[in-house]
Amino acid sequence: MLIFTVSARHASLNSGQMDYLTWIPNGPLLLHLAPPTAKGNTTMEDILTTLPDKSFGSLAMSLHWFLSEKYDDFVSLGHYPQRFSEPAVLRMIEDFQAELSTISDAIVKRNEELQLPYPYLNPKEIENSVSI
Repeated sequence: MLIFTVSARHASLNSGQMDYLTWIPNGPLLLHLAPPTAKGNTTMEDILTTLPDKSFGSLAMSLHWFLSEKYDDFVSLGHYPQRFSEPAVLRMIEDFQAELSTISDAIVKRNEELQLPYPYLNPKEIENSVSI
C-alpha cells in the first residue's frame, strides 16, 4: 500500500494539476463567498465575486505548474539507475518492467479512443520515487 501511495496514487493526484487546475473555476484555491447550494440561482456576477482575483489566480496557476513539473532526473516506475547484479533480482526487475510495459501499452491504446485522455497512471509517467 505504501508503494502505491507514493507512486501511482501520488501521480494520479499530482500530475494532472497543470492540465486541470490552472483553469481556476475548475479548482480554485480560494473562494470569497460560499459555493452555491442550488442550481440555477447563480449569476455571472456571483461567480466573478466568488472566484479569486487575477493576482491570486496567477499565483494559484504558478503553484499548480510548479507542483506538476517533472524533475530533470525523472526516472519512471520500474527503472533503477543503480546496477543490480544478482540474477534473481535482475529477473524480478525484468518481469516487473514487462508487466509495466503491458499496462502502459493498454493505457496508451485506451487513451487513443478517449476524447480526453488520462495519461497520469501510465507507468512511464509515474516517477520511481518515494518523494511526495
